[in-house]
Amino acid sequence: MQQDLQFDVVIVGAGLPGLALCAALRRAQLSVALIEGRMPEWPVGSWDARVYAVSPSSAAFLESVGAWAHLDHARMQPLARIEVFGDRGARLDFSAFDVGVGELAWITESSLIARELWEGVKRQANATLLCPARPAKLAHERGRSRLTLEDGRTLDAALVVGADGVNSWVRSQVGLDARFTDYNELGVIANFHCEKPHLGCAWQWFRPDGVLAFLPLPDQHMSMVWSAPEARGRELLQHDAATLAIEVAAAGDHVLGALELVTPAAGFPLRLMQVPKVIAPGVALVGDAAHAIHPLSGHGVNLGFADVRVLAGVLADTDRSVLGDVRVLRRYERKRAEEVQALQLTTHALHELFRPAWPALAWLRNTGLNLTQGLPVLRNALVRYALG
Repeated sequence: MQQDLQFDVVIVGAGLPGLALCAALRRAQLSVALIEGRMPEWPVGSWDARVYAVSPSSAAFLESVGAWAHLDHARMQPLARIEVFGDRGARLDFSAFDVGVGELAWITESSLIARELWEGVKRQANATLLCPARPAKLAHERGRSRLTLEDGRTLDAALVVGADGVNSWVRSQVGLDARFTDYNELGVIANFHCEKPHLGCAWQWFRPDGVLAFLPLPDQHMSMVWSAPEARGRELLQHDAATLAIEVAAAGDHVLGALELVTPAAGFPLRLMQVPKVIAPGVALVGDAAHAIHPLSGHGVNLGFADVRVLAGVLADTDRSVLGDVRVLRRYERKRAEEVQALQLTTHALHELFRPAWPALAWLRNTGLNLTQGLPVLRNALVRYALG
């Protein structure tokens, strides 16, 4: 009879939150298993269409787990300024200089961070990578969790962490409720080479056909995120490269001149996901398994890294025999609840305020942007929150 594999913590999912949690536990006196269904693959010699704005607090966390210093900084763009435009002429600017910091964030490819974290955990003494491996069954009894893999192996652990995304298998297995609000929108992403230099500036437009953002990348490149109504999103995805480049340049008021598509456009559905309880006996959720927000704030990945930082801290201060005790896990849940709820509420309210179907709110939303622009104290307070 096959013997159970024994671990203190089992992490399901090797996306950024799962990899980061494994790395964050590298100095803990804990045995860790990381489960991923397929071997990771990353773009080679081209830009990754999936790009994040990594906040200074997230950068500090990645530095603490040994990843940040080893990233290829030639492929990372410091963000110095953000210019936001309403749909009726309003404007709001954020500047690193105004708040006395070097940069507001670093714009970087998802694969750049994932590759470095993966290489790090492969060398981690207290980590076992089970990849490819897929979970089939999860049970909790007598203070321990038993996770059975599709290949028949069974893992026994004090704690199982669901880091397996919005459609989390772990979350469904333990019956944690997820409440979805469908925006009926597509997030359309693509990278472009730009005629004009961006000078480390990002732009965001609240348009009648959605929220358009330009994020600067090195070597005069730019990452576009267009959160558009579904019909408009499908239309953008059907364009050929030249047509899409022309349309995106025009939608962005030609701030970067002519554009040339360098990565094919891709689209994904946008939903708000709220998970009232992110813990259960022997289980905790992190990252997109625990929450999802509209991308207009650019904070999704930073919320995930904050989850990991807090959970790793709680686990490091806890006796290994009670890692899965709900009284322990509630410390993690309480510490994360306020920030997650506040950011979900804020981004959802902004999305609804600028919804094209509500033109009667045009005066309110544009006046709000202009008032914030005219109050440097409030504007800089918003920046400092974003910096973490």
